[in-house]
Amino acid sequence: GAWERQLAAGRPVPGRLMSSSGISLGMAQDRAGFDVDAQGPADDGDPPVVAFDFDGTLTIRDSFTAFLKWRVGPRRYAIGLLRLFPAALSYVVRRDRGRIKAAAVREFLRGVSRGQLESEARDFAQQQSRSLLRPDAVAAWKRWRGERVRLAIVTASPTLIVAPFARGLGADLLIGTELAFDDQHRVSGGFATPNCRGPEKMTRLKAAFGPDLVLRAAYGDTSGDREMIASAEIPGYRVFRGRP
Repeated sequence: GAWERQLAAGRPVPGRLMSSSGISLGMAQDRAGFDVDAQGPADDGDPPVVAFDFDGTLTIRDSFTAFLKWRVGPRRYAIGLLRLFPAALSYVVRRDRGRIKAAAVREFLRGVSRGQLESEARDFAQQQSRSLLRPDAVAAWKRWRGERVRLAIVTASPTLIVAPFARGLGADLLIGTELAFDDQHRVSGGFATPNCRGPEKMTRLKAAFGPDLVLRAAYGDTSGDREMIASAEIPGYRVFRGRP
């Protein structure tokens, strides 16, 4: 579609993507050509918000693991999964998705520069968007784009990886889990924010839009979206099933 062509050309579609947490995402967006706006809560009278989960809702599978496999190749990815076996065992006991995700960051991304990762994320989106995005979810997104609403992507995946997709879709806000970087702007192997899942999604939405947030609609596909969907006037749980 038109947004994929603009993404491939490095141009954002009409719309305004602002950061929900100005520090780490703001630098990434500025370099990628986003209009960075670390505004505070919205004033009364602003349009309501429509929130989409990303992985499994707008996409057919987890974008972060797809990115990691694409970046390092099948053989290195398989070796990395073997090294992550202790973290996987720990997850069975603790049920902490943030811990196992942080372990994957340390295994596959630690030491990578911010600039390199941003460039790779753009290439990944350009090459994989057609095979990742659900056509019916994108159609719903476009229908909402024609309404007087603010469109937000709220994801547990790292914002830096999802940002090129958000730009291509013309999102007004991207909320996600922020990678941590060291003083040399290299991935340090953890996260700078809590894993954006479950109640954290509503915490972050209210931090961006204010406690009187009006959530017109919310779409998700897992228990990690439960609170966000329950807060919406129009709840959408696993309503998108299309495949590219």
